[in-house]
Amino acid sequence: MNTLQRIAILSFAGLGLAACRGENKSTHAVQESSTARAAGIDRTVQPPAVGGTAPVDYAGLHNVVAYHEGYYSGSVPEGDEGFETLRAMGIKTIISVDGAAPDLAMARSHGMRYIHLPIGYNGFDEKRKLELTRATRDALAQGPVYIHCHHGKHRSAGAAGAVAVSLGWSTPEQMVERMKVSGTAPGYKGLYACTSGASPVSSEMLDAVSANFPESTPPHGFVKAMVEIDEVHERLKLVEKAGWKSPANQPDLVPAAEAGQMSDLLRHLKDDKVTTDAGGDFAKIMADSERYAQALEDMLAAGEQDTAKLSGQFKLLAASCKDCHVRFRD
Repeated sequence: MNTLQRIAILSFAGLGLAACRGENKSTHAVQESSTARAAGIDRTVQPPAVGGTAPVDYAGLHNVVAYHEGYYSGSVPEGDEGFETLRAMGIKTIISVDGAAPDLAMARSHGMRYIHLPIGYNGFDEKRKLELTRATRDALAQGPVYIHCHHGKHRSAGAAGAVAVSLGWSTPEQMVERMKVSGTAPGYKGLYACTSGASPVSSEMLDAVSANFPESTPPHGFVKAMVEIDEVHERLKLVEKAGWKSPANQPDLVPAAEAGQMSDLLRHLKDDKVTTDAGGDFAKIMADSERYAQALEDMLAAGEQDTAKLSGQFKLLAASCKDCHVRFRD
């Protein structure tokens, strides 16, 4: 049995469907391309207003919302276009709370640096909140800051809201409303709790936090991620049994958050070296599984009430896992 077969036999259990960006929003074309920059033409992109009531889409950048002057939350930058938009907005530092490794080379080529402090869909602890707050405070001294997760709706909004309260910019109530502008779904109770439970932090407390922040935090190893996926799948089965609600005896199991974690883990594995080296049908199965998981998260986050429809999508995940077992086990 080869390495791929040994890994595949662990399984990546049930998963859920493809991601949507969301509602129609105003779109701003980036006002400078790489070609224009090379020709010496320097233009700017107007960032979203602090009081804006809807997210803004730009070229290569989506769901951008201002949480303070010079502090913006949104999606992962997409290729040269996305980083060029950030450069044209004046961004100097990018903070990623997504699990996936940031594109450091692309950021550097556009004159920006990365700080990578991943958080989960169920929220984050006090230590991470203080790290995010100090990282933001210090980075703002160098220029505007952009914080992102994958879609810019949930995790980056929760982090931005908690940071804004911690730095004394706003109240928890105001930042909870700001998260709603970003589109954070009600099901992400842990993320909302991080903001609603935040309070201003003193400079002395922040100064005590280590400022040695990583540019990139390595994701979980392939085998470990497979095991975690199996654990998440078991929790999703409990959620399904409870009618796609938090089980009465396990209220901490939030359906959308569990599906989000599944999606995040699979997105990492889809791009992992083990998967890209294997290629072929194995890579296709991984990509399909990630797509199914993302769709299940989107349905739950949107408040889908049709349990039969949710279970149907969950079964697609399970079928993907079974297919992998049949084709890649010994």
